[in-house]
Amino acid sequence: MTAYWTIKARHRLQQLHDHIAEDQPENAQRFVDRLTRRADALAEYPLTGRVVEQYQRDDIREVYEGRYRMIYRVLPDRIDILTVRHGARLLPQRLSNL
Repeated sequence: MTAYWTIKARHRLQQLHDHIAEDQPENAQRFVDRLTRRADALAEYPLTGRVVEQYQRDDIREVYEGRYRMIYRVLPDRIDILTVRHGARLLPQRLSNL
């Protein structure tokens, strides 16, 4: 199984990198690397994350990496990373608005 980053998720990952790099450029890439390694690990064990309570779907799961939550969809042959968001941010009502 592989991890696929959606366009929205890649965009959020870049935003996160840029935000961290403003104050700590050396830590920005390390954190992004940590997130991508976590995604690869999820591809090996996709049911590791918990179901996102708000969406009540077994295929939509999340894990935390520090203060950030990585939300992903489990498919038969891969996982799709849907977004990376700060844990304090509310999720949109509709899954399609992630």
